[in-house]
Amino acid sequence: MKEHLYQLLEKCIETGSEKDLNALAYVLEGFNKKIVNKRTQYVDGLLHMERTFDRERKICEITVPLNPVLNNSLEIVHGGITATILDTVMGSAANIILPEGYGAVTNQLNIHYIAPGIGDKIYSKAEIIHHGSKTIVVSGEAYRSDGKKIAYATGTFFIIPK
Repeated sequence: MKEHLYQLLEKCIETGSEKDLNALAYVLEGFNKKIVNKRTQYVDGLLHMERTFDRERKICEITVPLNPVLNNSLEIVHGGITATILDTVMGSAANIILPEGYGAVTNQLNIHYIAPGIGDKIYSKAEIIHHGSKTIVVSGEAYRSDGKKIAYATGTFFIIPK
């Protein structure tokens, strides 16, 4: 496996444009963050997520630096990336309030895209709206670096035993 990876990496380095190499560096740096920080999810590292929690206020925040790797063909953040960030921040907020032995998984996610994702970073924030015995309802918002809201979301998360 290592030999295959070395060959693949070498081929990418030899044939890739400067833009391709910058994208590859972004992905590899993110992957390395996952390994070094011993994170459980690859998406955290690959998106370079920085996460904070406020248990008392039941709020989670995630910041993601923007890179062309995350863009669509219009050179703005792909809607699926915005959805992933919102799902992650909302799911994190749901999971942090649960007792040991339980987890929250997405049941339903509704996103309203408001403005294009451009700038240096996306800042997202989620807050618990309702915590029932079987589900948790969460709202989330994503902002670009100039402070403009790019998306608003709500989600329902099932509470399950781990």
